[in-house]
Amino acid sequence: MSQEQEHRNQPTRGHLRRHRIAYFVGGVALVVTALAIVVGRGDTTLEEATAAATPALTVTCTIPREVSWPIEIRASGAIAAWEEASIGAQIGGYQLIDVRVNVGDIVRKGQIIARFDPDLLLAERAELKANADQAAANRQRALALQSSRAMSEQDVLQLVTQSRTADALLAANQLRLRYTDVTAPDDGVISHRTATLGSVVTVGQELFRMIRRGRLEWRGELTAEQLAQVEIGQQVTLDLPDGKTAKATVRQTSPILDSTSRLATVYADIHPGSTARAGMYANGRLGLGTEPALVVPAESVVIRDGRSHVLVLADTSATSRVSLRSVSVGRRNGREVEVTEGLGKDERVVVRGAGFLKDRDLVRVSQGQPAGAGRP
Repeated sequence: MSQEQEHRNQPTRGHLRRHRIAYFVGGVALVVTALAIVVGRGDTTLEEATAAATPALTVTCTIPREVSWPIEIRASGAIAAWEEASIGAQIGGYQLIDVRVNVGDIVRKGQIIARFDPDLLLAERAELKANADQAAANRQRALALQSSRAMSEQDVLQLVTQSRTADALLAANQLRLRYTDVTAPDDGVISHRTATLGSVVTVGQELFRMIRRGRLEWRGELTAEQLAQVEIGQQVTLDLPDGKTAKATVRQTSPILDSTSRLATVYADIHPGSTARAGMYANGRLGLGTEPALVVPAESVVIRDGRSHVLVLADTSATSRVSLRSVSVGRRNGREVEVTEGLGKDERVVVRGAGFLKDRDLVRVSQGQPAGAGRP
């Protein structure tokens, strides 16, 4: 009986041996897999740590500057002639035989700028002069006979009247002769010409237009709030379309506002010597004084999600993390921007490279680039 049991138990022991081997192999595999996972995680963590410790960029930095900047009103408007004179023909039916000026020419008051043919008027003057002389002689004889009552009072009066009429006609002819010379009514610059050599014009027809004394003015459009801050004599800086500037002085302001635009006009005389031209449209800056401002280089201000930001360094070490901070900006002057809110005067901000960084990036501050090196 014991031999049969031993015989039946032998296969069971073989199975157990095989199971033990399988369990052992499986356990070893699990241990190897676990070690691989642990080692892999360790490598990943090491790589992440190494990457996190590597500066993303080498940058320069600066601290804000405290400056005194001008307070300005900004407006736009047209440049026009201070006063434009129209020069026309004072006689009609005569031929234009001489045109002496063109657009852009500078003229002086009384200068002859065009001439009409005077021949017909000269011939007429000779006839009128003869008639006037004859009438004067008749008047003298009539007055001499008046005392002897050889002529009636009525006849004497008629001859005197004829003499005066002849003198008046001669004077009118001489005036028309003067009008054959077209002269400049004032000093100025010719701005438009319609006179054509050889043409026959009518009375009152425009021949030239001129800018009186060459004076130009800027007609800036201001709101009621801005107008309240403007005073006569204030200086204006105009930014011209050619990139240059012109100086002007406020001469007067409009007493009313436009009923449609609700804007008032300020008139400023442009100083001589600029490249300003009538018809230009220019932006103007009216100075109101100065006030303190905290400014940073424009390069240090970046736009993210439609708002202005600066990247502030966490400390003064050679490598530092940056913090993306929202700020409010105000005026601009050249390559600098005023920061009105969100930045302390002693905080360091990234200048070169600011546009490539994000919040919490590690950066290396360029050696030999001290705080404030971004100042102009």
